[in-house]
Amino acid sequence: MALPDGVEGFAAPEYAPLVKAFARTVGHRRDAGGALAVHRHGIALVHIWTGSAGAAPWTAETGALVFSATKGITSAVLHRLADRGLLDYTAPVAEYWPEFAARDKGAITVRQLMSHRAGLYALAPLARTAAEVLDHLLMEERLAAAKPDRLLGVPTYHALTYGWLLAGLARAITGRGMAELFRTEVAEPLGIDGIHLGRPPLGAPTVTAHLAGTHLGALANPVLSRLLSGTRVLPGGAGAAARSLFLPGLEQVLEGPEPAILDTELGAGNGVCTAPGLATLYGALAADDAYLSEQTRTALRRIETYRLDHGLFYAPMLWRLGYHSLPVPGATGGFGHVGLGGCFGWAEPRLGLSVGFVHNRLSLPILPLDMSAAAWILPLVVTGARTAHRADRADAAAAA
Repeated sequence: MALPDGVEGFAAPEYAPLVKAFARTVGHRRDAGGALAVHRHGIALVHIWTGSAGAAPWTAETGALVFSATKGITSAVLHRLADRGLLDYTAPVAEYWPEFAARDKGAITVRQLMSHRAGLYALAPLARTAAEVLDHLLMEERLAAAKPDRLLGVPTYHALTYGWLLAGLARAITGRGMAELFRTEVAEPLGIDGIHLGRPPLGAPTVTAHLAGTHLGALANPVLSRLLSGTRVLPGGAGAAARSLFLPGLEQVLEGPEPAILDTELGAGNGVCTAPGLATLYGALAADDAYLSEQTRTALRRIETYRLDHGLFYAPMLWRLGYHSLPVPGATGGFGHVGLGGCFGWAEPRLGLSVGFVHNRLSLPILPLDMSAAAWILPLVVTGARTAHRADRADAAAAA
């Protein structure tokens, strides 16, 4: 189909409404851009991009910092280990990572860890400065020595600690860091370049888009910083969210054209991905016997807890092993992970669909709008797939 002005790539005709919405919503962002990919049964039906990556226009090889959408990739690494019999979801984490047994954590299972129920979501007990947060080996060590809080067993979003926890577990099993495992367990088996943990290596096709917008600089305001620091002691969702996300000065890791966040291994939040990279991964998680066995794919789709998440203001996340649901038409039967700013990877196994959406705008005033991207993208993706299915049936009937 012909694409709107300013949009590059390709799209099957049945996805025309999706392409128009993308052009209207993403195509006019000042100094920013984005990309969207849709695969059906492993076949690329949409790969479109628009706008600016910072120093240059967005291209087919542009990747973006996808923040918490990284968690879905980190989880895929653990599922690969489980698929080879190196990891049992029901086993205690300490069975693989003996240091983790410290301070009454010996009974916490892999299943609890991967569904945000380990009681280890708080950031302040682990780090005092942003520099410490960027030391991923230090964070793994401190989590192994940490004591879970009173929300152990209750779904409470481990916004940053999730990545270090899974990295420490994977390192104990394989002896390798999570950035290397992204390459050997995800990118190489799937034959893609567009998934990296942190900055892509020199010579990689993927080029990282610069972050656009105001970033999170407003959090450096002394009054707001003190207010958020005080919020950490509150009971309920507000306190849990502040404990999991806030540390004075943490916003600095996002500043500048080459932000410091790209130079660490933050399996919860510094993945650099292209839209097709995410769509390819989620297609494999949903339906590729060569990537994961049916037994493992069934396990990762199983809802682990129906309890509301205390760290996300009691949202009904319906946590799987590393993935969540969305109360969006067409998405309730699927699974994936959304990141700060709205980047996401998603799969709908019943329809054979997988989706990747990435962009580089991060501004607090419009963050709620950007976070809602899946709410307009996924219904249009499903509509396009159903239109194609009806056309296929009509063609088959005519041929008969």
